[in-house]
Amino acid sequence: MFDKIVVVTRRTRLEELIERFNTRGQAKFYLEHSGGDFGSYEKEHDTYHAALDQLRRDLDLGLQRQFLDRSLVPTYSFGPADLVVALGQDGLVANTAKYAGGQPIIGVNPDPARFDGVLLPFGVAQARSAVVETLESRAPTRAVTLAEAVLEDGQRLLAFNDLFIGARSHVSARYKLHMADSSETQSSSGVLVSTGAGSTGWMSSVFNMAAGVAAFTGGKCCTPRKLDWEDRRLLFAVREPFVSRVSSAALVAGMIADGEELHIESQMPSGGVIFSDGIEADYLQFNSGAVARLRASARRATLVVMPRD
Repeated sequence: MFDKIVVVTRRTRLEELIERFNTRGQAKFYLEHSGGDFGSYEKEHDTYHAALDQLRRDLDLGLQRQFLDRSLVPTYSFGPADLVVALGQDGLVANTAKYAGGQPIIGVNPDPARFDGVLLPFGVAQARSAVVETLESRAPTRAVTLAEAVLEDGQRLLAFNDLFIGARSHVSARYKLHMADSSETQSSSGVLVSTGAGSTGWMSSVFNMAAGVAAFTGGKCCTPRKLDWEDRRLLFAVREPFVSRVSSAALVAGMIADGEELHIESQMPSGGVIFSDGIEADYLQFNSGAVARLRASARRATLVVMPRD
């Protein structure tokens, strides 16, 4: 089934600092004079590259190998014979999954002491066996629902965790929201559409805010909605809706069932955007006249997971 192992990597914080300040010495000078701990950056960097070096050795299995920086993932063409290994934080798995085309992804945690690794079930020492079992079709996997935003001109953006629809800056987003037989014009900080995988992330913070406000005012609030990764439903929530003569706040949260769509019509002359999984650089323009259809994608992400006892 597979003839190539694609290892997706990420630059460390130290590497990003060196790129910004040109040399390691200048990066150290800047960080220490601003009160930062340069040693922490060095330790994280060394741990990551030690993990990467071990992975290079352990995945020498006679197949072609390609090491791909995360910045190149959106433009890389994943093939049907690619087995993907992501070495990094959870966000690396989420962002790779949008472009991998359903190819199995093995998430490897390079630094368990630093990263929780919800999407990184394997340590570096376990990576080889996980790859071998996947190559032999013995590894368990989960099919994770992705969300998608589709514009009328055919542009599409996938999301592993969530889609944000709103304004690029901190100004109010203006749009008209349509859900089933209901619609209303809104002004808000944007709309968040979440998958099951993302329901414990950004979306959970929206529920936390609502619960805190309700507690402060003496009201009652619902508990956060958590969906399974495979759930074909999506959650949506309107962030900080403003009520005025021309905007309402009756349709501010709900569930998008499998096969249904949430439609949003932009009323922003400029600066309207749709981005996914917190990556603002990878976005669709969403200005006046554009209509976005938000729904569960037919494409799913395939994550290799630990065997159940």
